[in-house]
Amino acid sequence: MNKLVVTYDEVHKACENLAKQISDDGWSPDILVAIASGGFIPARILKTYIKKPVYVVGLQRYDEDHALHPVPLKIQWIDEVEKKLRGKKILIVDEVDDTRVTLSYCVAELSYHGPAEMRVAVLHQKNKPKEASFPAGLVTYQAVEIEDLWIKYPWDALDIEAHNQEALSLK
Repeated sequence: MNKLVVTYDEVHKACENLAKQISDDGWSPDILVAIASGGFIPARILKTYIKKPVYVVGLQRYDEDHALHPVPLKIQWIDEVEKKLRGKKILIVDEVDDTRVTLSYCVAELSYHGPAEMRVAVLHQKNKPKEASFPAGLVTYQAVEIEDLWIKYPWDALDIEAHNQEALSLK
């Protein structure tokens, strides 16, 4: 399978792109919700531009043996979730919209707590059929649309220098 090797600089520029799209829409969330673990770093960078608090939800799609769960498992959730989300505008942040199963599950679970509005932001949107859908009218932001490539993010690298060299070699 072809791959895309992403550097921290590219992640930062993608987050800047997302923040600009959101600003250009004239929309401002009250809360950012990062989907762990891929959404941690993008959400933190977006916080620099958007200046809103970040909450984290931990959803696990694969177990330690890389077996796929049909429905994501909740590993971590927001304390006093109703108090923090009711009536709020929420931006859900993740690194990639691949199958859409995790993102769709997160949107559905958060919607039970009465937010005023939800939107989704991802660094990479894979151009492929999705296994799940979003509610009609849900606004999504994507920094980069790509084919169905294997993505290697810098936060998964054991050796960041080798990772960056690999990224350069593929450019």
